[in-house]
Amino acid sequence: MFKKIAIFGVGLIGGSFALALRKARAVEQIVGIGRTAASLARARELGIIDVASTSIEFSLQDTDLVLIAAPVAQTEAILTAIAPYLKPGTVVTDAGSTKTDVVAAARRALGGKIAQFVPGHPIAGRELNGPDAAIDDLYVGKKVVLAALPENTDRDIAKVVNAWQKCGAVIHHLTAEKHDCVFAAVSHLPHLLAYALVDDIAKKPHADLLFQYAASGFRDFTRIAGSSPEMWRDITLANQAAVLAELDSYMAQLSQLRGMLAAGNGPAIEEIYFNAQHARQNWMRAIEAAEEQNKQGGD
Repeated sequence: MFKKIAIFGVGLIGGSFALALRKARAVEQIVGIGRTAASLARARELGIIDVASTSIEFSLQDTDLVLIAAPVAQTEAILTAIAPYLKPGTVVTDAGSTKTDVVAAARRALGGKIAQFVPGHPIAGRELNGPDAAIDDLYVGKKVVLAALPENTDRDIAKVVNAWQKCGAVIHHLTAEKHDCVFAAVSHLPHLLAYALVDDIAKKPHADLLFQYAASGFRDFTRIAGSSPEMWRDITLANQAAVLAELDSYMAQLSQLRGMLAAGNGPAIEEIYFNAQHARQNWMRAIEAAEEQNKQGGD
């Protein structure tokens, strides 16, 4: 049981964390801190938080755990504001989609208190934003990656692990550097591509006609373009080097495919399509196997 948890940002990610812990009866009091009074008021109205606060000093009094669920560009400012009031025994974690920049920001902001910060990233989301998007089962069966620091104690890491496990999540561990390389490829680049495709179509003179005939394939491919533009702007810039490397690789693949198309090289195009299909089928089978193992209580 957590006596008190403070959450910076009570939208989809922070709000779902709060609701999950409340559902698990794992926390006595949840304090929400945010940029807008309206958002905090809505979070309290929905039962996500018990107290809406603008006082960081109050929010950190007798607090077991702090979650920063704000856009990554705000992380350093939030940690700087937290630092003077961060007492021994309070652990801070985050939900940011990038980690090397967050770790660097934490070292600048927290200084000698860096051991109390355990970087994290829940691999879950929806294309909706704000407190109304929060759900109590968002993290059930989903991965949460922790990028623990050398300074972190086993006890503090365990506290963060415990909180996410109470939400139903499965814990994984990566270094901050490996995390950013991995997610540049499988998350950050796909978001960039989805935004780019929808924006390109929206700017065409016959956009209305195109959207009229867009069906489930287009919807599925572009679903993530419904995510928060502010959040994904920050993620894209925060992981700039890794995203650029993945984008260059993808553009080379597109250039190769364009050459095949221009030459009418059907067998070469089919081979790429076949390889992609085969890789995706293997990936889906691995996901299904992991989900079945979790249902049966495996680890």
